[in-house]
Amino acid sequence: MATIDILGVKHVYELTDPVPNGSVLVFIHGWLLSRHYWQPAIDRLSRSHQCLSYDLRGFGDSQLSPDCPSPMGYSPADYAKDLDHLLEQLNLNEVWLVGHSLGGTLALWTAHLFPERVKGVVCVNAGGGIYLKEEFERFRAVGQRIVQWRWRWFSQVSAICWLFTRAAVAQPLSFAWGQQRVIDWVMADADAALGALLDSTTEEEVHRLPHIVSQLQQPVYFIAGAKDMIMEPKYVHHLASFHPLFKRCCGANVIEIDGCGHLSMLEQTDQLLHHLDEIINTTIVGDDAADEVA
Repeated sequence: MATIDILGVKHVYELTDPVPNGSVLVFIHGWLLSRHYWQPAIDRLSRSHQCLSYDLRGFGDSQLSPDCPSPMGYSPADYAKDLDHLLEQLNLNEVWLVGHSLGGTLALWTAHLFPERVKGVVCVNAGGGIYLKEEFERFRAVGQRIVQWRWRWFSQVSAICWLFTRAAVAQPLSFAWGQQRVIDWVMADADAALGALLDSTTEEEVHRLPHIVSQLQQPVYFIAGAKDMIMEPKYVHHLASFHPLFKRCCGANVIEIDGCGHLSMLEQTDQLLHHLDEIINTTIVGDDAADEVA
């Protein structure tokens, strides 16, 4: 574990050794999570690729100081700028971004704002682009309660850990992952948690995402959990349909994993790694990328 200063905020990251002829893979976690959820995948992928994982500002170990509020906002564009600074300081270019849930949105924004740094994007359990007013208002209200009331539930930590082994997944996770989810839930900075939730789910932001996807010249792939109740496959297919690859490949840039909920990297690690390997090793990149998405 290493730390780096990004615009006055200490960010925690982990970077594996470079691998000859391998790509650089950057893993971005989702809301109220941390870099740890990517570790089972990185343990295996780091044999063939250099892998970077990090905690988003205000999440995991990238904590904000009470005496020094964050100089940045919490919109997807703001977090994309954080990532650009991180990649610049680590001298990493032409990377593949692999983003889970909210991390997928951040990956798309980073590819949009800093295309020279991003070779391709893989969104895992991430989609959207359809604004349903009542559903989004309910989702935002539940998310706010989750953040604001978490300390009231902490006295029942064992029960909460057990609950988190089953929340948003198709099959229960190990108790250790339930504990990790509780740790990340409790550690998340309230301003960052609420800001990231609210700023990424406005009507304007939701409608902007398909436009961004439609403009991306890099290859973009989407991996969905067939039983994901947080980001249902239909919403993944919808967002993917705006990318030129969807039309050219008849929707082949969307992959569904059977028997999988919202945490593909833990529930179906083998399947996810298989698809990542196929995407990264067979996708045309570099000078031919524009031709592939034309």
